[in-house]
Amino acid sequence: AWLTRGNLKAFRIWLASTAIMGATFLAFQVYEFYEFANHGHLTPRTNLFGSTFFTLTGFHGAHVTLGVVWLLSILFHSFREGGVTPEKNLDVDLAALYWHFVDIVWIVIFTVVYLFGVFEGFPGTAPSAAVH
Repeated sequence: AWLTRGNLKAFRIWLASTAIMGATFLAFQVYEFYEFANHGHLTPRTNLFGSTFFTLTGFHGAHVTLGVVWLLSILFHSFREGGVTPEKNLDVDLAALYWHFVDIVWIVIFTVVYLFGVFEGFPGTAPSAAVH
């Protein structure tokens, strides 16, 4: 929205903020993987929950990484003369669609893996059952 209004400074600020938040998400994912594997005794080989958890969150992390790289490339490109303008913004629109899709996928993954995994009634999926 800021780019179409011609406010390149606000566009850059929000684009950088989004990339920083994505990188922060990735840092938390790496920390979580490390903690589960080294202290929580949950690995992809532990059980079906471990395999599902690491596969889904790992692939999602890879897609977030791609999105962060894409956003940063647009940010750096915006500093070039004529690089990103209100008239020349197809890359921005495509990156925004991709980023929002990845957000929606995370809502589904979070619900299935983190929320359903802790409620009774989903046998074999609870993280507490996974560490035994």
